[in-house]
Amino acid sequence: MVSQEGSRPSVQVPVPRVEREALRPPSQEEAVIEVRGLSAWYGSFRAVKDVDLIVPRRRITAIIGPSGSGKSTFIRCLNRMHELVPGARVEGQVLFEGQDIYAPGVDAVEVRSRIGMVFQKPNPFPKSVFENVAFGLRINGYSGNLREAVERSLRAAALWDEVKDKLGQNALRLSGGQQQRLCIARAIAVEPEVVLMDEPCSALDPIATLKIEDLMRELSQRYTIVIVTHNMQQAARVSDYTAVLMMDEDRAGYLVEFGPTREVFTNPRDPRTEAYITGRIG
Repeated sequence: MVSQEGSRPSVQVPVPRVEREALRPPSQEEAVIEVRGLSAWYGSFRAVKDVDLIVPRRRITAIIGPSGSGKSTFIRCLNRMHELVPGARVEGQVLFEGQDIYAPGVDAVEVRSRIGMVFQKPNPFPKSVFENVAFGLRINGYSGNLREAVERSLRAAALWDEVKDKLGQNALRLSGGQQQRLCIARAIAVEPEVVLMDEPCSALDPIATLKIEDLMRELSQRYTIVIVTHNMQQAARVSDYTAVLMMDEDRAGYLVEFGPTREVFTNPRDPRTEAYITGRIG
């Protein structure tokens, strides 16, 4: 793809590790989450406006767009984290397995256990490595073998070999990349169906970033993953689908384009998408 101005190269899409060429826009039958007319406010300020989106099962969906376009707000609406901010509210529907998570009587705590979250900055608890992973299992009343569950989660997060002799060590002593993988292990320990990741690599060095990216691809065989990233090369490397958010005149984020990642990066339907990924805006 060449920019309309002809002065900037396009983002080079790496060779995919899955057959993205065969992907098509996801259908409702493939949806684990379906967003309908979602708007989100902070007090009187609307940060996200009228977003419709299907998140397909066991795929990686990337959310990209300029700073301030509502990406982090949007992803936090998918498991009701947004409502924890004083004065925040949501309109529209977020259907998880066909049920609106904002419907009266829906338990927000259960929603967050089934739709986990990994944050931008690694945030391990000031506890041992073992207790970090065991935390969610304990509060959910897990009755199985706790040690086996912790080991299973650490192995799934590609961290077991590095910490198996340090399970009693304070997690804050781990490196940044190890801490982020520990937070992923903590999130998947309770067996969620979806894992949300808000800029999970922004605080990491390139080597740690590649480890997290490899881990995401492995985890997508079992979990649905939604990742917010400012790194378009990262979105191109790891995601199956990409959604592009832009900021309207009233500063509310809105959806410009959504589709298979290869198509969005190499043959975008909307000129605003092309302008963003070629660096002319954003």
